[in-house]
Amino acid sequence: MRAAVAGILFCLVAAGATAAREFTTLKGHGGPVMGISVNPRTGQVATASFDNSVGLWRSRSPRWLEGHAAAVNTVLFASPGRVLSAADDFAVIDWNLATGEKTRLTGHKGKVVALDLSPDGRWIASASWDGTIGLWPAKGQSGKPRFLDDHDNSVTDVAFAPDGQGLYSGSADGTIRYHRLGEAGSDSRVIVDQGFGINCFVLAPDMGWIAYGAVDGATRVIHPRTGALVQDFTLDRRPILALAHHPETRRLAVGDGHGYVMMIDTARWRIARDFRAMRSGPVWALGFSPDGEMIYAGGLDDVAYAWPVGMLDQYEPAGKETRGFLRDPDEMPNGERQFMRKCSICHALTPPPSRKAGPTLHGLFGRRAGTVPGYSYSGTLTGSDIIWSDETIDALFELGPDHYVPGSKMPMQRINSADDRQDLIEFLRKASAPGEE
Repeated sequence: MRAAVAGILFCLVAAGATAAREFTTLKGHGGPVMGISVNPRTGQVATASFDNSVGLWRSRSPRWLEGHAAAVNTVLFASPGRVLSAADDFAVIDWNLATGEKTRLTGHKGKVVALDLSPDGRWIASASWDGTIGLWPAKGQSGKPRFLDDHDNSVTDVAFAPDGQGLYSGSADGTIRYHRLGEAGSDSRVIVDQGFGINCFVLAPDMGWIAYGAVDGATRVIHPRTGALVQDFTLDRRPILALAHHPETRRLAVGDGHGYVMMIDTARWRIARDFRAMRSGPVWALGFSPDGEMIYAGGLDDVAYAWPVGMLDQYEPAGKETRGFLRDPDEMPNGERQFMRKCSICHALTPPPSRKAGPTLHGLFGRRAGTVPGYSYSGTLTGSDIIWSDETIDALFELGPDHYVPGSKMPMQRINSADDRQDLIEFLRKASAPGEE
């Protein structure tokens, strides 16, 4: 999240408290910020991004963890010196920060969107769009991976019960389930079935509740055993995409598709603040500082933002600094508009290196596909005979990458109108030319 003020120094101290109480930005990613985790002991921030990477932040300087082959959806601080991440490449990675070693956990057949670590540190749980929950022995632990398939649709979130003997999960099938885990297997029961898909939830068993956010905009608090409604904070905004809870300050943050963060006081069950955080786009990720006095957020922009909770009402929404893909499309020529909508999140127009998920388009015309130095291409494009020209770019967007270059990393994108394709080509010819920025 962002505000009218920019570039203010913000420090994280080893004691776990934030040294400055001012708006700050964490800049460096090459795509939207999909996940945020804050180390409860040190205050260090980790961010997961569409640019396929995890950023670890000390002050405002990132250390990049590179290992996923697609957008990273979630990140989680585990035991000291370890970070977990999961991505659209169907994989979970367990990172050893001291040695740089990464252990790749594979077995899911769909993107992995949420993670949790058991209270004893022995098991990792993963939520996947393949409809399953993965249970993985953590590094150095005995046991074999297994998968729970009780849901009827994508699994969107997971959280271990405090005793480690059970697991809660949310799903696009509209339910939250409790899974009792045992050596011989597991069984599950539905806690709540609210009809519309559940995107996220937070578990506060010591306080006797679960809060969840859903596709239809529902923000509800329920009893963790019976599913009985405790409170309903549903507003006329949808969907709910992110939740964060800070038990000591009794704060619950709710991020939605309209760019708002609602701050709920769970001691009094009232909305303490309702803040327009993002000038444009949704709030996809939230996290509190260890003392609960700063709230971090990520969304469509390639920056993570942090505000002091007690001063939220004093700041303007993030996004005042114009970024191309957040500008009003009506202000753009059609070719630029097509680029911003179809290409800009994955591709830069500037010379390499680029932190974007895809290779830079700088010097595109006349270049052989799969030849930007330093970019890890799929086998389909490595050694390709395609030369990028008016004709090949037109065919790429007329047929769609899945048909023109089957097996490439490029997501399915089509531009049906021949005029729109021609306008895009004319824009790219000028904007990607050497010497142009």
